[in-house]
Amino acid sequence: MAKRVGVDKWIFFTTLVLVLVGLAMVFSASAVVSQAQYNSPYMDVARQAGWALAGVVAMIVLMRIDVSHYNSPRFIFPALSISTLLLVAVFFVHSSHNTHRWIVFGGHFTFQPSEIAKPVLILFLAWFLATRLDQMRDWKNTLLRAAIMPVVFILLIVKQPDLGTALVLGGVTALMLIIAGMEWKYLFLAVAAALPPLAVLLFWVPWRRQRMLVFLNPDSDPQGAGFHINQSLIAVGAGGLTGRGFMEGMQKLFYLPEASTDFIYANIAEELGFIGAIVIVLLFVVFAYRGLRVAFKVQDPFSRLAAFGLTVAILLQAFFNISVVLSLVPTKGIPLPLISSGGTSVFFTLAGIGILLNISRKVD
Repeated sequence: MAKRVGVDKWIFFTTLVLVLVGLAMVFSASAVVSQAQYNSPYMDVARQAGWALAGVVAMIVLMRIDVSHYNSPRFIFPALSISTLLLVAVFFVHSSHNTHRWIVFGGHFTFQPSEIAKPVLILFLAWFLATRLDQMRDWKNTLLRAAIMPVVFILLIVKQPDLGTALVLGGVTALMLIIAGMEWKYLFLAVAAALPPLAVLLFWVPWRRQRMLVFLNPDSDPQGAGFHINQSLIAVGAGGLTGRGFMEGMQKLFYLPEASTDFIYANIAEELGFIGAIVIVLLFVVFAYRGLRVAFKVQDPFSRLAAFGLTVAILLQAFFNISVVLSLVPTKGIPLPLISSGGTSVFFTLAGIGILLNISRKVD
């Protein structure tokens, strides 16, 4: 039996630092807009703080619950069923921002089912693959069956539409299959099969096609499809080396859209400068190193796959978010984990980290 030790303190404290930085930057980015909408500069950050506190409590509770409890059909099947029902339920509620991503309760409380789908899918794949590591060449009984639930989740999330989150789930699934021992040729075949529908999603849908064209030439429509990325790059450039100073950013003043959510990293770069932006990246690098260390040192196959998936999911989101802000990839709506405003996101990210911390107890 594996020796039980304390949780990984690097992961624990890096997570807390990211959450605290996130709360500070959410307040900075949202105070003016919150004042205009709710007559209080604290409304958005107070809501985020409530979710963050609940998430930290969940993290502390889950890091004390042995991960073996999730390695069972009694957990996996109900979790899959609930996640699927929630992903379907969003289509029966009123849309928000022309999308069906949230379930709204009482006009103020919102819940985003795609956020719970991430850890549930990771735990499902870890459970399914852990006992089939010697059967990874069996595409029919192993690979095809493993891909069913990811495909169902991805299709439902694409329909919302939320292509960014769907791509994250696809990336996590592919990487977990590779780590489990899937041959690269199957990955290449899957990518080849996914490219035609992905091309249709990117170039057939008018607003996505416009985003792709703007990505290639940001100045082609600066007041239309290119507005987001142009304002983001202005904010990043204005920060210089040390930034304008906390709360001193200008682009968040009704110029930079989604300043506290999808483009919060641009606000960080403007106010804290290149130094502050790099510190955020380094915090994610520390998290990546310690999370992957846990994944590759733990002996239990289920724990190894779960730790890897939970770590990679956060890293992929951070990579996509920062890349969008810097115009390295086309614009898509993906929050910066633990930092962007979004209650469901920060809660379930912290809950997933709680499971990762429990796994870290098995590593010396």
